[in-house]
Amino acid sequence: MRSVSNETTLWKGSSSQWLNLGPFLIALVLMAGVGVAAVHFHLAWIWALLVIPLAYLGWKALDLRSRFFELTSERIRVTEGVLNQKIDEIELYRVKDISMERPFWMRLTGLASVSLQTSDRSLPFLTIPAIPDGVELRELLRKQVETVRDSKRVRELDMDDHHEPSDIEHESIDLHSS
Repeated sequence: MRSVSNETTLWKGSSSQWLNLGPFLIALVLMAGVGVAAVHFHLAWIWALLVIPLAYLGWKALDLRSRFFELTSERIRVTEGVLNQKIDEIELYRVKDISMERPFWMRLTGLASVSLQTSDRSLPFLTIPAIPDGVELRELLRKQVETVRDSKRVRELDMDDHHEPSDIEHESIDLHSS
């Protein structure tokens, strides 16, 4: 009989609303255009035209807020969806590479995007965009991936098309005896 693991949450978060800056600016321009057009149209049309950009902004904010990420001691869980929810998971021993990106605007706002390359078939690449404390999350991920690999005795073997060692393909090998 297998023992049940004591999986704990190490980090939980979602992307910053700074990602909605573009849609916000578009909605602002549309609303300004409606204000200018107010001279030529009936007042009822103006209210209808203002509701569309505001509803769009509300939906974008809700959509971003309903996508969140959770790092546990064994996996990364991605939950997304406003009306219909989808949950995807990546086992930490499947993470092959971790990188972080901080463009100028993210550095100004204290945000970072953390990207993972994995050997998971359903989610080979995952980006956790525009999160605060991205440097700390990247380091926490790196340490936890190594901890899980050590505990499961899983190592990564680099193979090319001829199955000779190289840096082209990565394959996880379980060293447990079945």
